[in-house]
Amino acid sequence: MSRVEALLELVAQGERLSPGQYLTLYQEANLLALGQAANRVRQRWHGDNVVTFVVDRNINYTNICRCGCLFCAFYRRADDADAYVITEEELLQKIAETVQVGGTGVLIQGGLHPDLDLAFFEKMLRTIKEHFPAVHIHSFSPPEIAHLAEKEGLDYRQVLEKLRQAGLDSLPGGGAEILVDRVRELISPRKASTRVWLEVMRAAHELGLRTTATMMFGHVETPTERIEHMLRIRELQDETGGFTAFIPWTFQPGHTALGGQPVGAVEYLRVLAISRLVLDNIPNIQVSWVTQGAKVAQVALSFGANDFGSTMLEENVVRAAGVNYRVPMEEIVRCIQDAGFTAAQRTNLYQIVRVF
Repeated sequence: MSRVEALLELVAQGERLSPGQYLTLYQEANLLALGQAANRVRQRWHGDNVVTFVVDRNINYTNICRCGCLFCAFYRRADDADAYVITEEELLQKIAETVQVGGTGVLIQGGLHPDLDLAFFEKMLRTIKEHFPAVHIHSFSPPEIAHLAEKEGLDYRQVLEKLRQAGLDSLPGGGAEILVDRVRELISPRKASTRVWLEVMRAAHELGLRTTATMMFGHVETPTERIEHMLRIRELQDETGGFTAFIPWTFQPGHTALGGQPVGAVEYLRVLAISRLVLDNIPNIQVSWVTQGAKVAQVALSFGANDFGSTMLEENVVRAAGVNYRVPMEEIVRCIQDAGFTAAQRTNLYQIVRVF
């Protein structure tokens, strides 16, 4: 047995490796062998062979943002012709459409608008709950929380507590990019630091709010920094247990100041598989059909993933970079079943709604 094969066997059995050993596996292991090891970890978590997805909608309340991150094609300045802040009527109409097709939740995010205060978001949440009390509000990434805390002179916990009282149910893991400050200073110098992102998530978990975690890769980061990102999330999960899922997705360079070449399917599958091996304490690993398409996402179910993500009745940020995959619910179900799994609709907190 080679050194790489021995490491794969250890990690597949549940042993934790050193950062250098994970890097060795990521860079040197045979792709299929890496996928098989990740699949063994998935089976430990999900021996029932069920692959889940959620019916929800991404709603962006504004595209006005003070950050101007180099990787983002979505943001606008306040004086741009196509800058907007969503109206209450538009917001409620989008949620009504989601509920009409069996949706259970909404993911609401936006740019770091310099003029929107905490009262704006409290009112938004209360209005949603008044009209749609059963809808799960999975919204506001750590940079948005940090921005509000700075604007209001509050700490992260105080902001989160006020939002929770107004109707917030859980937090998405956006704004993580790569949790290494060398990278963040290059691509998003005006956005929350690694420490801030992790502190917001810690505060959310301490309040009982569950969250997801993400990683946007394929730009200026090194393979070592990808592993470092995963280990920082794992360390916080060891402490709090608050992450429900990890979603690695690929940087889309179209129409961005950063530019570059998109990550291919093989590299995506390697990252997905190693994330399942490193993040042994996070129950769910989600595919990214939004950036990779349905076929690659289907293959990813044999590389450690157990969740097909969202039907995403609306998605604007990746689309702004020129990528526009659309996968209706029926197609998601078919992809899961054709890959040999049982498809099940879930909530944002991974409770099963129905099995297909």
